[in-house]
Amino acid sequence: MPVVFSREEVKRLLEKVVNLKHRMLLALIYAGGLRVGEVVRLKPENIDSQRMLIRGRQAKGFKDRYTLLPQSILEELRTYWLRYQPKKWLFPGTRLGRHLTERSVQEVFKRAMKSAGIHKPATTHCLRHSFATHLLESGTDLRYIQELLGHSSPKTTQIYTHVTRKDLARIISPLDPLEAPTPRPERLEDYR
Repeated sequence: MPVVFSREEVKRLLEKVVNLKHRMLLALIYAGGLRVGEVVRLKPENIDSQRMLIRGRQAKGFKDRYTLLPQSILEELRTYWLRYQPKKWLFPGTRLGRHLTERSVQEVFKRAMKSAGIHKPATTHCLRHSFATHLLESGTDLRYIQELLGHSSPKTTQIYTHVTRKDLARIISPLDPLEAPTPRPERLEDYR
């Protein structure tokens, strides 16, 4: 079972990251359900602000795919663009001509988890799991989620049906009716 963050935890996690580059990395992973390897290999031309899409290139299985670029992140991404003016890679590394390493993103994530006070056994991939689960909870069809995640088989995507709260929230525990408050008599004579 994948570890999934609540929406509040994702918000808290992103709010605790003060470095713009690092916040953009984590926000894009969650916003588009990207893998760490995909986010570090993004190029500026992979961001389609006209169609509000992110093009993941040569991802797992060497497949290209499109995923969501939320309006809420676009302005901050433009600020990032103006500040860093990336050329080849959207997130360049310290070595000339190279992209940021996956290990660096994992370290950024670990620091953000600590700052946010989240103690789940999580990795950056949990942001991808959270993306899929939150879409499912919002009523997005599993087939669309499969496309956004770039899964070949629907069976791979179906794992998120096991962690969604949408349907679980409607189920009432058998203990709840037993613990219902017992009606109290209104008059003293009714106690006899």
